[in-house]
This record gives sequence, C-alpha cells and structure tokens, in this order.
Amino acid sequence: MLQIQGFVFNFASENTYILYNGNKNAWLIDPGNMSEQETKVIGDFIEENQLKIEKILLTHAHIDHVLGLQWASDTFKVPVYMHQEDQEILDMFQISGMRFGMNLEHIHADIRYISENDELDLDGEKFKIYHVPGHSPGSVVYHNEDQKFMISGDVLFEGSIGRTDLFKGNYEQLIEGIKTKLFILDPETKVFSGHGNPTTIGFEKEYNPFFR
Repeated sequence: MLQIQGFVFNFASENTYILYNGNKNAWLIDPGNMSEQETKVIGDFIEENQLKIEKILLTHAHIDHVLGLQWASDTFKVPVYMHQEDQEILDMFQISGMRFGMNLEHIHADIRYISENDELDLDGEKFKIYHVPGHSPGSVVYHNEDQKFMISGDVLFEGSIGRTDLFKGNYEQLIEGIKTKLFILDPETKVFSGHGNPTTIGFEKEYNPFFR
C-alpha cells in the first residue's frame, strides 16, 4: 500500500509530494522547497522514515515546482523524469527567478523524458502517464489505477483548473485534455493537485465551474 506525504512550500504554496511504500522505496514529486527551513523539513521526513528516493518526478517545470530540484538531484543522485515539452520552461529557470527577484543557477540534473505511452513502476505499483498540456506544454498527470489516485500538478484543482495565461498556455487544450483523459476515469479517483486541497474526479465533473 502506497503512502502519500504532502508538503506546502515556497511563495506559491506549492504542493510537493513523497510517495513511498512498506519497503521504504520512494519517489519525490515536484520538489518546491525554497528556504533552508523547508529543505530541512522534507529532508528530516525522508531521513526519519528511512526512505530511499529512487526517482524524482515533475508534473511540469514551472519555477514553483522545481525550486528544490537542484538540491534533490544533488542529494539523492537519481534521475529526474519529465515531459520533453517542458524542457524549454526548465531552461528558463534563471530568467523566471529574476522575475521574482531571485538569483538562481541553471539546473543541472539527470533528465529523463517520459511520454503518455510510458508507465512507471514503484515495486509493482504501476503509474500511467497522461500528457495534459494547456497549463504548460509538457504537463503530465501520474495515475495509479489500483489505489485510485493521481498526482495532477497544475492541471486540475479543487473547483478550478491550471492557469492558461502563462508561457505557451492554452485554455481549450487544457479543458479538452481534462475532459477526454481525466474525466473518463473512476469518479472515486482522488486528485492530489499542485496547489490546494485534494479532490476527486467525481466531484470535479459535477461541481467544477469550468465544466458546467
């Protein structure tokens, strides 16, 4: 049985997640830790639970979701999985930092590209990947069908959707992707978003104002 631990980090109240199992094998998703205190919080959790980080996953590469990526890459020395369409956004990390008054270094990590037809495996727990662009060109959702949950990044929120007024955003594309790839799933599927509270597919299909 997988466990999910969430952390709320940085100026954007971004949700960073750790997925782990009884074998203490784990994935770190969207490391957004920014301050020394935030890094200590997530580092202590990993150490106290004796977790072995096997992969770092990105739902997308906007700055608030990767502020801790260099730390994570240097600390755990494991590959970073993301969609190739967001490489341009990751490469803009320094420029994005300047817009927020931050002096950031270019990220150097072992980047591995994933696509919709790929499947990731954590000790037999399989995750399907859905490419759902619109918030960013390479936004992906990680879905575990057996335990009925997904990590949606900034694709779908409780009562909302990801912003589409950012670089290479596309409102129609995002709406269509959610309808055709996410809303066809089991309504009980829990959605762990990139910001805010968890929700479910069934709740969003019925109440999300963007789909009425």
